Amino acid sequence: MSGSTIVYKTQEQIELIRKSSLLVGKTLAEVARHLKPGITTLELDTIAEKFILANGAVPTFKNYHGYKHTLCISVNEEVVHGIPGKRVIKDGDVVSIDCGAFMNGFHGDSAYTFPVGVVSEEVLRLLRVTKTSLYKGIAKARNGNRVGDISAAIQQYAEDAGYGVVRELVGHGVGAELHEKPEVANYGKKGSGPLLKAGMTIAIEPMINMGTRQIRQLSDGWTITTWDKKPAAHFEHTIAITEGEPDILSSFNDIELAIAENSYITEKIATLA
Repeated sequence: MSGSTIVYKTQEQIELIRKSSLLVGKTLAEVARHLKPGITTLELDTIAEKFILANGAVPTFKNYHGYKHTLCISVNEEVVHGIPGKRVIKDGDVVSIDCGAFMNGFHGDSAYTFPVGVVSEEVLRLLRVTKTSLYKGIAKARNGNRVGDISAAIQQYAEDAGYGVVRELVGHGVGAELHEKPEVANYGKKGSGPLLKAGMTIAIEPMINMGTRQIRQLSDGWTITTWDKKPAAHFEHTIAITEGEPDILSSFNDIELAIAENSYITEKIATLA
């Protein structure tokens, strides 16, 4: 996590973060158009890199602490940080794709989890609950609240649904650096943690497991999997704290339009009421 203090942004800087974040959404949409059984995760990564470069930005993740790719693509029991490679996407896979883009001096960061082909209702429920928990957290991202209010809302919603909430990996501030203060955990106590103030920009990203919350890291040094090998889901938005409602700087709109056009993706993962 870069720096020890929270960096507050001007409205002009927030708009630049929005541009980067919206490009991330468009990149994930471009990837979604090609997501189908038979394609490799490396092919998807190449599509994303070319798209980001063609739009005047650079991939945030590439060369970050030695990471060699544009996307993190995590399949089934992989929670986050899956490395693109020769793995072939299959019917029934759950594919989480995390992406970042850097342009005009600022990063954008977002993630979406896709059900490919025939996926069980049990898995679809995990995705719906995880996505909804993201918005439950965002609803608490208000001036005068605390980070723990976001964390507690996510945890309560996901655990009430019977799922495991990953604790070792967290959301974070976003700006000129990919990872800034504060850390935004997906579990915690209401009223705890740093005070939320207008001008803060943060990535909120629930990582929710169908079974136990316990995870393990693979020998590649990056990939995180569930301990019990059950599926996981991951959704992420970059947002700004304002004097009023939370301002979601990234967007799933283009992603969900792409999903609607792709017969290989089971369905749009609606947010539960």
